[in-house]
Amino acid sequence: MSEKNKKPQKLKARLPRGFVDREAADIRAANQMMETIREVYERYGFDPIETPLFEYTDALGKFLPDSDRPNEGVFSLQDDDEQWMSLRYDLTAPMARHVAENFQEIQLPYRTYRAGYVFRNEKPGPGRFRQFMQFDADTVGAPGVQADAEMCMMMADTLEALGIKRGDYVIRVNNRKVLDAILSAAKVSSEDGGKQKLSVLRALDKYDKFGVEGVIQLLSVKGRTDESGDHTKGAGLSDEQITFIINATGWNEPTSGPKSGVSDGLTLGNLRDGLAAEGGSTEGVDELELMRSLVRSAGYEEDRIKFDPSVVRGLEYYTGPVYEAELTFDVTNEKGEKVVFGSVGGGGRYDGLVSRFMGQPVPATGFSIGVSRLMTALKNLGKLGQDEVVGPVIVTVMDGQDIDAMGRYQHFTQDLRNAGIRAEMYQGNWKKFGNQLKYADRRGAPIAIIQGGDERAQGVVQIKDLIEGKRLSGEITDNAEWREARVAQEVVAEADLVAKVKEILEHQAEDRRRAKGV
Repeated sequence: MSEKNKKPQKLKARLPRGFVDREAADIRAANQMMETIREVYERYGFDPIETPLFEYTDALGKFLPDSDRPNEGVFSLQDDDEQWMSLRYDLTAPMARHVAENFQEIQLPYRTYRAGYVFRNEKPGPGRFRQFMQFDADTVGAPGVQADAEMCMMMADTLEALGIKRGDYVIRVNNRKVLDAILSAAKVSSEDGGKQKLSVLRALDKYDKFGVEGVIQLLSVKGRTDESGDHTKGAGLSDEQITFIINATGWNEPTSGPKSGVSDGLTLGNLRDGLAAEGGSTEGVDELELMRSLVRSAGYEEDRIKFDPSVVRGLEYYTGPVYEAELTFDVTNEKGEKVVFGSVGGGGRYDGLVSRFMGQPVPATGFSIGVSRLMTALKNLGKLGQDEVVGPVIVTVMDGQDIDAMGRYQHFTQDLRNAGIRAEMYQGNWKKFGNQLKYADRRGAPIAIIQGGDERAQGVVQIKDLIEGKRLSGEITDNAEWREARVAQEVVAEADLVAKVKEILEHQAEDRRRAKGV
């Protein structure tokens, strides 16, 4: 076949790896969830802001450009003035840039929240996406741990407002100053640019995943080899260093640990005594004691906010208290195993992030909720996406070539919309009326409006209750009987259309409520 006669190849429709399309049910569920979160944040006096998806790459902090194309971890492109821009990696760095740029106009402390998509230029995998949504709250300009305590209380209130009951969640709190003091007392090296310290922190962050024995292996010289044979290099600590760190973080026995029921008073007391005995700083413990006093005074007991020296949090810019919202109920994973659901968000104090732009200290603290993960948890609990969305009323088209008829159909549709009722006029092939009713069924339409030439001449419309009709149809087996019965269908004057539709919709809603036992 000649090049001239070759058929052009059809473009293949394909979704980029690591990205997902969102359907109506998920969008509505997310909107429902985020509206509840907003209400809690607003009640605490936080105000919304919105920053763009793109930032100059050097504003993203840990992802400064160090090559011709700075795309490690972020998606980057070059502006027409040859400056590198990147899709935001999180919502905190853009907020820090916004505060620094508008510092003279902003009232401190600056209390703000925002929701939006963030982007990671990383290898996608199961449950790991390159685009996902976060919902953040931050306080800038408040140096005391009162702001951190309030963040923890707001996280607890948010989870409860979403329907997660006490006992199914806990806010776990630690302080990076405590971890720094533990590592300093354990003589963890700081002469290698902080590499060993970072390895130790990453190991401690794996308590939930690998247990105390796995963490001990990660802290050791030998490292850890998993079931697949993949090896993780160890932090290179001695047995004495490992023993001290394990004891200090509350995991002195394989069956014990911060979640084993030890009281906060005992946990913090042991921390203070252990650090003091080694000449370590107790400043972080002092801050946790103040936070504990504040949250307990406000009525948040250990079943809601618990102090846990094993909490690390991953980002390197945290400088003080760190906290994590963990869901404690069991779910079944892809292997059919019962596992604890785990973290749905967290944060901490990051006093150096805004300061990068300012040349002066600017304290800040905040937390981030992983929207998709929290949505999954709420669906597991039956707290989200359970409300059935009623489809639109369908105004059918009996004569698509008659200008007067089409005008009336459009008028009916708009009258319904103006009354606050979802409605649409059928816009497919009107000549096959059966297809219109099939379309209404697929759309979950509660009602169909029908007006042929005879009804138009009389100034009336037929209203077909599709929900009741579906129920009654199970009792009729003969086509002739069906036509005779005109199931769940009645005729009303055009002027009474809206009122009758409202009446039918209310009856349907009442039936749904009764079916749910409400």
